[in-house]
Amino acid sequence: MAKRGSRRAAAEAQRRRQSAKPRRQDAGWRLWLRRLLIWGGAVALLGALFLGLAVAFAARSLPSYSALKATQPGQTIVVRARDGSEIVELGPSYGRWLDSSQIPEVMKDAMVSVEDRRFFSHFGVDPIGLTRAVYIWITGDSRLQATSTITQQLARNLFLNSNRSVDRKAREAILAMALEAKFSKQQILELYLNKVYFGGGAYGVDSASRKFFSHPATHLSTAEAAIIAGLVKAPSRFSPTADVDAAVNRANVVLDLMRQQGRISASEAAVDPSAVKLKKDTSQNSVRYFTDWALPQLDILLPETFEPIEVWTTLDVGMQQAAAAAIKSNVPRGAQGALVSLDRDGAVLAMVGGTDYVATNYNRATEALRQPGSAWKLFVYLSALEAGYTPEDRVKDVPVTIDGWSPRNSGGSYAGEIDLRTAFAYSKNTVAAQLGNEVGFGTVASMARRFGISTPISTYPAMVLGSSEVRVLDMTRAFAEVGAGGNSLEPFGIVKVTTNEGEVLYRHEKKEPTRLVPDYVAAGMTDLLQTAVSTGTGRAAQIGRPVAGKTGTTSSNKDGWFLGFSSGITTGVWMGRDDAKAVAGLQGGTAPARAFASYMRYAVKDRPVEQFNTELKLPEWQLEPDDEYYLQGDPDEYYYVDESGNLVEPQRSGEGPGPPPFPVEGEQALPGPAAPQPRRPADEGTQAATDDFLDRATGNTPPPAAQPVIRPRTPAPQPTPAQRPQF
Repeated sequence: MAKRGSRRAAAEAQRRRQSAKPRRQDAGWRLWLRRLLIWGGAVALLGALFLGLAVAFAARSLPSYSALKATQPGQTIVVRARDGSEIVELGPSYGRWLDSSQIPEVMKDAMVSVEDRRFFSHFGVDPIGLTRAVYIWITGDSRLQATSTITQQLARNLFLNSNRSVDRKAREAILAMALEAKFSKQQILELYLNKVYFGGGAYGVDSASRKFFSHPATHLSTAEAAIIAGLVKAPSRFSPTADVDAAVNRANVVLDLMRQQGRISASEAAVDPSAVKLKKDTSQNSVRYFTDWALPQLDILLPETFEPIEVWTTLDVGMQQAAAAAIKSNVPRGAQGALVSLDRDGAVLAMVGGTDYVATNYNRATEALRQPGSAWKLFVYLSALEAGYTPEDRVKDVPVTIDGWSPRNSGGSYAGEIDLRTAFAYSKNTVAAQLGNEVGFGTVASMARRFGISTPISTYPAMVLGSSEVRVLDMTRAFAEVGAGGNSLEPFGIVKVTTNEGEVLYRHEKKEPTRLVPDYVAAGMTDLLQTAVSTGTGRAAQIGRPVAGKTGTTSSNKDGWFLGFSSGITTGVWMGRDDAKAVAGLQGGTAPARAFASYMRYAVKDRPVEQFNTELKLPEWQLEPDDEYYLQGDPDEYYYVDESGNLVEPQRSGEGPGPPPFPVEGEQALPGPAAPQPRRPADEGTQAATDDFLDRATGNTPPPAAQPVIRPRTPAPQPTPAQRPQF
């Protein structure tokens, strides 16, 4: 009995031990959960206490309501021309301050519906909206959506900047809750509607209403209120003076939100915003194309400042007016035009981005990407000149096929053997194609990059005819750099920035130029450009003094260009349709060249006549040695060319034929048997040197009999079939 009792006791003890382990484990899990809740609650309590103290301190520090009403947001910018005269004043425009009772309810409802639907229920920060945005971001959206309430936007406009940092967002939230703690919802909405920016310099609903609809905001209709409310998200994009369709589409979104939230009836939501009568803005002119390009650069040039400033620019008022008139009077019907004019140091003297800034503020001079056509040949011929060609070298204008592509000349005619100068002057496509193939299409692309072309560049054969899209500003810069003797320049529009008291905040410093091509290459290119105007396709650009330039026309007359320089001023003109449709009769040598001449006659009238430097001071490797050296030299030191054009390598007594002096990888010998050659085995018929060496050593026309070749001159294409015809 005693043994059975002891066994039962042992078994019971074992069961108790086994059952005790889970309880201890369970007790450990509960303990950590309890600790987490306690510590988490403590941290949350401390955070809430800290947040409360921060909000209370911020609320005590806020200005009074009357002081906030008196502050004016925005920065006034006076833009001055080259001579110091004021050309435009940009900045805030304020209407009459409207109390909450004077603001139409439909305006309040429209703004709350589109910007902050829970405005009347949150405490400055919208937890529901924030949670929803975070959830959407976590579940797949790559970007966290903006969740700023009306109160947060007001806090940012009154006290902060627009930086997207976490610190700024935290301060914005605290200030928003402080505003909610100190002021009523109606006061906050009143402040917001009187201070928010609606574009075009208009701050507040009354200023916006007067600017867009010619009447005070107290008379706003439902459709007008929807248009104004829709502007806050993107004032420039949805501005009715810039893009009526975008403004109307955005207004319809606002009306639909108002209907969904029960702020207007379905019949009120059915109003047509496109029927709203907009005020015609006649205060803008072509100067705004220039200011739209130059003023955004202040964000980089200046530290953050809100004080009024004066921006002194490079713009010449007279030249700007002449440029606008030249474009408007010459552009074909239904087309647009753009013009950029640069001084010899890169200063922008005039800029026209379209025929009418009020109708469309799209700047075609700095933003539009268009094919340059034959104007691109600037880079083809620069590459050829750098490779050794000269304007007098003979080339062949004949049908050619390169990698299956067969370019044609305008009119389909071919001139046969001509010099390089004539080929450029008459814009011979076949010659440009052969030159591009000879120097390499990648070399042409590299040359364009060197001269400031920043857009993507194709390296297919057709690229030599301008198939890659470019900007007018970039092409004008490239021609200006040729006019500067092959030295780099940087277009700029801002000379200095000062405060109203005259303190200089920024001053333009001239950069040391970089040599892009040797001076003899720039001189040769100027020679070609001058001939194109004097006798070639650019004759309409003549102005009674030396002009160097080039026309450009794309297929089906979709684009017309003329770019050139005279007396230190370089001007580029483009014309075409925004939808890239053909324009009847548009060629670079017609309307664009006439607009160039019309503008340049005014632009250079007070400048002295300057003759171009076209003297080719060739480098030593392109010069002939003197006759005395030729007579005294050892004939065995020369390379010879036989009757078939093959190079015969020098051979000293007792030596066999040697390898080519500097073989080029990837080159192949010319096909066909060689004629008998001195000092070579009779049975050897292979070429003695590579084609690349031949091109550089033999010149354009091989002599009829073996004779010494003193120096390499200009490269000549290989005498192969149509893919690489001989020049």
